[in-house]
Amino acid sequence: MLLQVDDFGRGLPVMQTNSVLALTGATGFIGAALISQLTAAGWRVRALYRPQKGRVLQSLPGVQWFPGNLENQEALNALVAGTQAVIHCAGVVRGTCRTDFDEVNERGAQRVALAAASQPQMPRFLLISSLAAREPDLSHYAGSKWRGECAVKAVSENLRWTIFRPSAVFGPGDRELLPLFRCIAKGFVPLPMGAYGRFSLIYVEDLSNAVMHWLATDGCDGQTFELHDGKKGGYDWDTVLTIGARVLCAGKPVRRLPVPVSMLSLGAFANTISARVFGYAPMLTPGKIRELIHPDWVCDNFEFSRRTGWQPAIGLAQGLASIFDQKPAA
Repeated sequence: MLLQVDDFGRGLPVMQTNSVLALTGATGFIGAALISQLTAAGWRVRALYRPQKGRVLQSLPGVQWFPGNLENQEALNALVAGTQAVIHCAGVVRGTCRTDFDEVNERGAQRVALAAASQPQMPRFLLISSLAAREPDLSHYAGSKWRGECAVKAVSENLRWTIFRPSAVFGPGDRELLPLFRCIAKGFVPLPMGAYGRFSLIYVEDLSNAVMHWLATDGCDGQTFELHDGKKGGYDWDTVLTIGARVLCAGKPVRRLPVPVSMLSLGAFANTISARVFGYAPMLTPGKIRELIHPDWVCDNFEFSRRTGWQPAIGLAQGLASIFDQKPAA
């Protein structure tokens, strides 16, 4: 395996030929980071995008944009034809009911896997799922990610599938955790009262690097891997606030503002009703509250690292500094 060293000191696998892969979710947060590493490593990327009026896609070396969506099997078949690998990272994180999530996270994953399985030379298939799939009863989102995994596994006994379950992904361009980090930078964070569970995190470039190692390594077929930044035992909120204070607030303490779970639940219920009336996709829902207060979202990287040699390189402090364009505090 040829490696090139990036700015974070990580070894990035480099392809020696112009291999072709298909990528869904290419215009999203994780997809954009993936495209950067894939093309730098010599891959030619076929990237699916949803056509929208007025949308202008950036012309990128090594990237061919394919119009279509996850409901169009014909477009998906064309996307994956002749590829060596398929990476499916498109997904929905907002919605009010099960159907909102399942159409993309379950049936969309199934259609992409079907397209891969229908090829004469079947490409390897990577589903970027979510750690939430470990607890499918918590929310419609978590359940849809688990059902998507099950759908991919059931498509064909010959499909060489691998599933990634990354922990909470953060980095430049993220819109889900950024509001939390901005609160930390301002010196206060509203958190659910009694939120004392532990959780893992992963920087988006480390997740992309894990994909590169998967592409360069055989022996991961039929396996599901949890991924995180390497911090054993994960984080608790006190640790996150301490690191955030050091990196973003020059060491000044960050106040934790406890919000009763009953109040959050009431707000989530009202937000869900409002979303149904006015037609928007909410982030704060009763299911999301259950995810937030779940006590254990800690990962273990051992098996994936053993099989591929991948090691995460970017912890929370370095990642926060990168997002806010600051030098990491000592």
